[in-house]
Amino acid sequence: MSENYNYSIDRVKYKKLPGKCYIEILGWCIAKGQSNVDYLASINNQNVPLEVVKYKRDDLRLAFKKKGIILKESQGFRILVPCEDKSINNFILYAIAEGKDKQKLYTATANQLLQIENDSMIEYNIDSFEIDEEKSMATACGWAFSLQNEEVRFSIENSRNETVDSTLQINLRSDLLEMKMIDNSQKFCGFRISFPYDKKDSYNIRFTSDSYQTKQHLSVARHSKLALFHAYLNELNGENISKATKYLKENGLKKFISRLKFGPNTNSMTYQDWFLGQRITEEELQKQAQVKFSHAPKISIIVATFNTKENYLKEMIDTVVHQSYSNWELCIADGSNTDNVIHYIEKNYPDNRIKWTKLDQNYGISGNMNKALELATGDYVGLYDHDDMLELDALYEVVKSIQDYPYDLIYTDEDKFDDSKKEFVDPNFKPDYSPDLFRSHNYITHFFVVNKRIIDQVGGMRSEFDGAQDYDFMFRCIEKANGIYHIPKILYHWRMHPLSTAQNPESKLYCYEAGKKAIEEHYKRIGVEATVEMMPKPMWGMYHTTYSTKDDPLVSIIIPNMNHKNILETCVNSLYNVNTYKNFEIIIIENNSTEQDIFDYYEQIQLEHDNVRVVTWDKEFNYSSINNYGVEYAKGDYLLFLNNDTEMITKDALSEMLGCCMRPEVGAVGAKLLYKDDTVQHAGVVIGFGGYAGHVFNGIDKDDYGYMVRARINCNYSAVTAACMMVKNSVFNDVGGFDEQFKVACNDVDLCLKIRKTGKLIVYDAFSLWHHYESKSRGYEDNQEKIWRFNNEVEKFQKKWPDILKNGDPYYNKNFKIEHGPFSLF
Repeated sequence: MSENYNYSIDRVKYKKLPGKCYIEILGWCIAKGQSNVDYLASINNQNVPLEVVKYKRDDLRLAFKKKGIILKESQGFRILVPCEDKSINNFILYAIAEGKDKQKLYTATANQLLQIENDSMIEYNIDSFEIDEEKSMATACGWAFSLQNEEVRFSIENSRNETVDSTLQINLRSDLLEMKMIDNSQKFCGFRISFPYDKKDSYNIRFTSDSYQTKQHLSVARHSKLALFHAYLNELNGENISKATKYLKENGLKKFISRLKFGPNTNSMTYQDWFLGQRITEEELQKQAQVKFSHAPKISIIVATFNTKENYLKEMIDTVVHQSYSNWELCIADGSNTDNVIHYIEKNYPDNRIKWTKLDQNYGISGNMNKALELATGDYVGLYDHDDMLELDALYEVVKSIQDYPYDLIYTDEDKFDDSKKEFVDPNFKPDYSPDLFRSHNYITHFFVVNKRIIDQVGGMRSEFDGAQDYDFMFRCIEKANGIYHIPKILYHWRMHPLSTAQNPESKLYCYEAGKKAIEEHYKRIGVEATVEMMPKPMWGMYHTTYSTKDDPLVSIIIPNMNHKNILETCVNSLYNVNTYKNFEIIIIENNSTEQDIFDYYEQIQLEHDNVRVVTWDKEFNYSSINNYGVEYAKGDYLLFLNNDTEMITKDALSEMLGCCMRPEVGAVGAKLLYKDDTVQHAGVVIGFGGYAGHVFNGIDKDDYGYMVRARINCNYSAVTAACMMVKNSVFNDVGGFDEQFKVACNDVDLCLKIRKTGKLIVYDAFSLWHHYESKSRGYEDNQEKIWRFNNEVEKFQKKWPDILKNGDPYYNKNFKIEHGPFSLF
């Protein structure tokens, strides 16, 4: 290998199709000094045209980071070399960088190409094939798509060519989209297929389109023991020994030995690694600078300076001056007690887009920002702090977001910059606009851009809210806005230094009092009866809103039940002995019980309480049908669907949910559910996990914050679990109740999505606390029949809700890898 290049060829295909022939090569190449790499191809010693797609490789960024090298460019490549009507004697692929000799990356003779010749009209790959011997089930994961853009169907065949029953989940493959192996219409080409496995048999997976079919043998990959030995030897250090010891202690010897076969986990990528790998390149910035938008508004960025350190001032201004979008103005109001800031600006920035005013006194943060606002002549205004930084494509992304619809408000993701370590840390990957999350804390913060027309209506910052003046300002703008757009990109850096709120939250306790006042004033303006509490230390800046349950409407509590007298009794007793909200009725749906003590208990509780009714469902188990049946007997305006294996913990758990649900914009509310050991069972559901949906905080301690404290505060999700879910009776009927094709699984998520489709919110109430002794009434999904049933219903769900599965859950940031688990970047 030349010392000027590092490279690898990962895959080569010689495709010979009707009317089309090409060589496809996948790999990566890095030139010394990270010069831009171009590629040349020759057939029979003559240069030929080729198509090159470059893409980023996280694995390479991590590997080179360990060597102290930060990769800036896209290192991966996918190269197509058309070769129709050519008799190939030899083929060569070269890399060439500026000022460097050509480097051969791949060579092949006619015979070598013949060995890899491929005429399949379906492209596919098996990423993994796993066998669960205890359950006699096998699962294959991978991707497949048709070169003719036809739908691909999947089936499993045994050694006798018989079709084996299987269940299928389809997943998004954004990696193939980035490599331009597929287009948008094919991006949902990932698969996860499960089937009953007999170790005495062998199996193939068949891929079928309307005009073509092919198959692939399924086998478990064997690991080289020698290779594994060397892999562990190379990674043997104190940190990994400690990790191994911890894994052994937590999981036992059997799982530890099983884990060893996969080799050491070398993924130690940090957020800094990830961010630098995602960051826009100089080449991309230059391309953005050439874009001519049909709607190119002027953006006024307002900032108040006060004795700002020179290096902070420079970085703050430079990251505006070098924006790829040029129609901006920077409006600076300086309240410093010296002229240093103004002198520095005058000396170093002659740009007439930079406006400034030297204030005759320090008017406080609100007053100073308003003075900056007076300088603004733009169509939109962005809020900026004097010691922070913007990404150089921030304004471009803002303007790009308002081309199809003129949103009044736009906000972006952000992180913090540790000034002492010179490192990007603590990213805040935000959801699309979440009203309940915003009422719980100012998660929007930066970068916030608002239509100047809205500011003219609501006015500027208000000094009585100093410390949370932006929070109050945002509330007033949101109340008037035509829409709010979230850009899921890190475009703003909040600098952490000893005097900043980012690093020292206790330094500005008055900010949090002002934040509480901002929320209260918001409720007064929009006519909502509620009380607001600051959450205790160390949850600075977090708030708990308790909404009024005016007139105390009737809540109908729907509880399906089969046997398990003690479990049901625990649930019912908590509703009478713990619960302080008294206007409720209980409807128990008896579902094919066989034990006499449960029937005795039914009689007992109906004698003891005049607000309990037992109705009988004598058909087969169907969760959706059973609950729909129970609703027929409900008299309340609000329905609480409650599993029999739940128990109320907090006395106001019911009134908490009711207050949220009574809001006109809300359709359903879910509670915080804990397992018996006080770890979290449910704190919100995100669509997309496993091709369906998943709980995002499952298993954390009840007091753990979760990502960005979202397990501890109210916020919005696309779905919540019906193990404890309150729904307006009118909304439930409007959407047709539970869809009865979902007999066991998917029914609650489907109901929530139907409610969301009407424009109503789904709220996760972190302050309504219950125990959920999960699945005691019907058993765990621990056998083939139950797994089978679950996967079949997932398939139905995927067919019904393809858009959200393809486009992503709006309450879950697109930067997180849905296939890697909750809130995971890599």
